[in-house]
Amino acid sequence: MECVAIGVCRSPYRQVGDAPRQGRLVDTESEIEVFPEYRAGLSDVERCSHLIVLYWQDRADRTALSATPPGEVRSRGVFSTRSPNRPNPIAFSVVDLLSIEDGVLRVRGLDALDGSPLLDIKPYSSAVDAIEGAGVDWMRQMSPHPVGRD
Repeated sequence: MECVAIGVCRSPYRQVGDAPRQGRLVDTESEIEVFPEYRAGLSDVERCSHLIVLYWQDRADRTALSATPPGEVRSRGVFSTRSPNRPNPIAFSVVDLLSIEDGVLRVRGLDALDGSPLLDIKPYSSAVDAIEGAGVDWMRQMSPHPVGRD
């Protein structure tokens, strides 16, 4: 298996703990730089209102198999949480695409740390990606805006 970074995420979040629990909960703007050799793949991206950004959480603890979400006292299996600490720290954010120029996408809603390697970009479609009524029973009790990450 081989993954190759196709770009880099640029955000105001410099270190673990700086990023919001979920990027969609804040209005922070960030940039995603796509490396020149991959910019041809951006054709028609400007027609997307929202994107799914897949990136590598390069500062995550890859040994973690449990996590305690914000506001919780109980530790849970890492695969039932959105913790950045996990064996393969692949992350995704659904972002608003604000603009694109010279291979740099200006977005809102990205929760990546500055310098995180970009793995992929996909168009978000509410018709395909949103599942009405989907949820995690223990997360329903959480406040939608707690501080920290889950």
